Amino acid sequence: MTENATETVEVWEPWELVLTGAEVGNPFLDVDLRARLELGERVVEVGGFADGASRHLVRAVFDEPGGWTYRTTSNVAALDGIEGSVEVVAGERPGPVRVDGFHFRTADGARYRPVGTTAYAWIHQSDDLRAQTLETLASTPFTKLRMTVFPKWYPYNEQEPPRHAFPVAADGGWDLQRFDVSFFRALDDRVAELAALGVQADVILLHPYDRWGYARLDPLTEERYLRYVIRRLAAWPHVWWSLANGFDLMPGKTDADWERIAAIVAEEDPWGHLTSIHHCLRFYDQSRPWITHVSAQRIDRYRTAENVDAWREQWGKPVVVDECGYEGDIEHGWGNLTAQELVRRAWEGAVRGGYVGHGETYRSPDEVLWWSKGGRLRGDSAPRLAFLDEIVGSAPGGAIDPLPSEWDLPVGGVAGTFLLAYFGGGRSSFRTFVLPEGTWRAEVIDTWNMTVTAVPGEHAGSVRVDLPAREFMAVRLTAVGGAADGRAREATDSAGA
Repeated sequence: MTENATETVEVWEPWELVLTGAEVGNPFLDVDLRARLELGERVVEVGGFADGASRHLVRAVFDEPGGWTYRTTSNVAALDGIEGSVEVVAGERPGPVRVDGFHFRTADGARYRPVGTTAYAWIHQSDDLRAQTLETLASTPFTKLRMTVFPKWYPYNEQEPPRHAFPVAADGGWDLQRFDVSFFRALDDRVAELAALGVQADVILLHPYDRWGYARLDPLTEERYLRYVIRRLAAWPHVWWSLANGFDLMPGKTDADWERIAAIVAEEDPWGHLTSIHHCLRFYDQSRPWITHVSAQRIDRYRTAENVDAWREQWGKPVVVDECGYEGDIEHGWGNLTAQELVRRAWEGAVRGGYVGHGETYRSPDEVLWWSKGGRLRGDSAPRLAFLDEIVGSAPGGAIDPLPSEWDLPVGGVAGTFLLAYFGGGRSSFRTFVLPEGTWRAEVIDTWNMTVTAVPGEHAGSVRVDLPAREFMAVRLTAVGGAADGRAREATDSAGA
């Protein structure tokens, strides 16, 4: 029988078909359930899954309006041949994020810029701490959150989670033939909470930081897990897939294993969510067609964001530096950056046409560090990353690419209309810019103090820009009457407010 099946939904609104009453020995192994969705000649096949002993679900999302129909197929008679229709109407949901050249747009065509952060194990914390995390996200600029499905065992993460993906077997080990539905329902709830905030969920499917055996699942159990979690979450438009965090720290897996895993994800996700694979010491082959964008980690104690333009050229894909290092004060080199250094790296990556993410690792007596457990932010980088995003968003089209520049001053922008030069650690007292054809306005940006100061007048040929001889300055040049002119002035007004 069907229960609470939604009959009318909006485009990109998750839809769920609930089927109850079919009891079998082990619903996770013994039931094969699929649904065929049709709109005219279009056909979309999706897999169903067990959500309890006698409860099965099929989840989908519809990418165009119209009268869709569905029919289930199953090896269990009570679940087979169930038919119905769904009226899909136009709405205002933006839909999933898609690659747009070296950048991103949502399915409705709007520009999307990932302002990312990391709170790996936030879903495995107490109710109060999770609520704090959501409050923090609601008040910060972040539009993407990296999070693991499985719990994490690592410095500042050494605690038992409230629940696990598998139930305990009679011998005290894991019953790998079944899933603990309460674990995955909690995962559903966390993903839904991020959707309500407009935050993309960058879901890390596998990782090596483990004491429970999740990193060493046999291939068959791992495949069942992957199919199960993809079927549960793929109907959410705001989900991204990260096959692994630190794939190269899992020595039991070969590149052939990762290709197998990628094929499973693609097979179970008919909507083609963004997919990446994160590294530690060596990049995976980012040219692989299933990789939609580069998810990069620092590769050097100092130099990472400075490589963004080279990585774009090498792989022809958007570059998201998910880990450039974290603002904090712990003993590890990856987690003791000043806020100034993290913001500097973000600007360095931005003018090279990429997106550099945030993380925070300040020590705390209760060992609640944002990067691992979420909670409250204590650092100073978040508002400055919001300011950076505002400046980049003032460019025509809301994105910038690397442009030809002198060796000591990287410049990004939109050729002929918008130029953004970043001085980083340099402390120039002035700089003379040779301008492209036309008339230009110039502005001095203090990226740390978040101010924009106009250089008087309009300029042609060249312009000398006086600077305060301190670090972290930038200059924005905007063509007068160009597409960016009004937007640049608007951003200046709001930034200086």
